[in-house]
Amino acid sequence: MARIRTIDSDALLDAAERVAIRDGAVGLSIDAVAREAGISKSRVIYDYKSKSGLLQALVERRLRVENERVAAAVGAHGHTTNPELRGRIAAAKDSPDEDDRAIALTLCAAMSSEEPLQDMIRDMAKRDIEAVTSHARHASLAVVAYLALHGMMSMEYLDIYRWTEVERTTLLAEILKLSDAASAPDNPPAA
Repeated sequence: MARIRTIDSDALLDAAERVAIRDGAVGLSIDAVAREAGISKSRVIYDYKSKSGLLQALVERRLRVENERVAAAVGAHGHTTNPELRGRIAAAKDSPDEDDRAIALTLCAAMSSEEPLQDMIRDMAKRDIEAVTSHARHASLAVVAYLALHGMMSMEYLDIYRWTEVERTTLLAEILKLSDAASAPDNPPAA
């Protein structure tokens, strides 16, 4: 009897990401992931039940990694007036690489018809907005800074626009000014 090859969850999700990078949303299937991981299709189904389950695990892992990265940046800015917002701005310092863009595009395409995945992103955005406004004197200005930051990042991750390093540095500096203004006691936002 042949020995069944085992693979851990991270290795299986790594295989799914490789498929997403190489083949995009159209090519991301249970079969393709199983082939990439060198395991049976039934093993992928056993672990994730469906393509939706696999996508959910990919999104959860990406969000977990991003949350850890942001938490570290927020911690490093704990001495500032709005560490939640300043940390997020600092965490956005580096441009996404080609693999990150490919995975973001794949997950966005897959999420278009997956309400549970959309809910995960909505929940993350809600928590982020609550966090950045919790330390802001002017909550609406903190939200504008958060939206500017995520607008810039979304354009990069979805490969709509690629900022040069100079442009990126300038934009982040301007968003940082918004963050400072949102936290300043003597600088209320214009009505």
